Amino acid sequence: MAQATRTFAGLDIGTTKISCIIADHTSEGIRVVGVGTAPSEGLRRGAVVELEKVVACIERAVEEAERMAGVTVKGVYAGIAGDHIRSINSRGVVAVSRKDNEIAQADVDRVVEAAKAIAIPMDREIIHVIPQEFIVDDQDGIQNPVGMSGVRLEAEVHIITGAVTSAKNICRAIQRAGLKVYDLVLEPLASSLAVLDDDEKKLGVVLLDIGGGTTDLAIHLDGSIRHTHIVPFGGTNVTSDIAIGLRTPIDKAEAIKLQHGAALASMVSAESMLLVPGVGGRGDREISRHTLASMIEPRMEEIFQLANREVRKQHFAEMLGGGVVLTGGASLLPGISELAEQVFEMPVRLGSPRGVGGLSENVADPRHATGVGLVLQGAQTEGGTASLFTDHSAQAPRGRSFDIRSWFANLF
Repeated sequence: MAQATRTFAGLDIGTTKISCIIADHTSEGIRVVGVGTAPSEGLRRGAVVELEKVVACIERAVEEAERMAGVTVKGVYAGIAGDHIRSINSRGVVAVSRKDNEIAQADVDRVVEAAKAIAIPMDREIIHVIPQEFIVDDQDGIQNPVGMSGVRLEAEVHIITGAVTSAKNICRAIQRAGLKVYDLVLEPLASSLAVLDDDEKKLGVVLLDIGGGTTDLAIHLDGSIRHTHIVPFGGTNVTSDIAIGLRTPIDKAEAIKLQHGAALASMVSAESMLLVPGVGGRGDREISRHTLASMIEPRMEEIFQLANREVRKQHFAEMLGGGVVLTGGASLLPGISELAEQVFEMPVRLGSPRGVGGLSENVADPRHATGVGLVLQGAQTEGGTASLFTDHSAQAPRGRSFDIRSWFANLF
């Protein structure tokens, strides 16, 4: 008997754009059936600063996706990012409860809860608790300890926290747009699900999601999330540099960046010219593309250096055989992979969403990595697995280690 079709919607609330992706989940896989985007207003570095503008943008993006898909969206899996995100690794230890020393799911639940017992400020809330590995007595590297024998069970987990007010305002904006929030997912984790291969996650890889307001970093190793970090710079900073350097309006600077920009000045000929609109009634003038690239390259290099410093500070640099994967809107700049290779001194590739059918060509773009990842996570969560949070949580009950729904209930 064929599996019933389920429909999922992912909502990527970014600093420069808001996108909604609707997908059907059938026995044949995930099919994208609707895509909607709207320019983002009322957000700064992933945080809501003008609620009504954000609500209006969400409504426009969702309505466009609904028209294309021919369905009505009732709730979404939403992304969260911003420079308020923090992460830490923690360890929990419990004694196995059964007399025959067989580890049960209840023991796994207890050890994850023990690992969550860390002191966090009152203005912050845990968003994700991601198991990395389990240790039974002295045997480490265990993915799923249920059914094994042991006296002591330990868990290494990665805990991601966010500002309560930032998360609450995102949820409020979505609810004001007439939608339910089924889950809130850290955006680089969703992007990882859409663009990374399992082999890369096992071998070790850095995902850099270069958005408008922030650049989100996620390090995978041995099939698990090992570290996440937010660099508080992104594509809007590049646009601002161009606007100031060329004395042109912000919207014109954005258009110039998209049409003529490059991340590596050495790749651009000094003879190629472009017209720059003046500001305040001043006349247009000509500059070379090389001059433009010379303004973009230092900012992109700074972003990569900050990310590389974080990778090396966590002592992962020598273990990342999969190199670096770039995604997000700003990763489309010509020469960006070559610049990243110079800074990180490891292989770099551009990551586009994969693993979906239907309107796959409409989302085969790094700008849609987070949105596709959100619908993939929705389908897998509803299906009883949570593979976004590594393989060894796959057999856990839904919401075992990341049940943020109860948190939503307490927020309002």
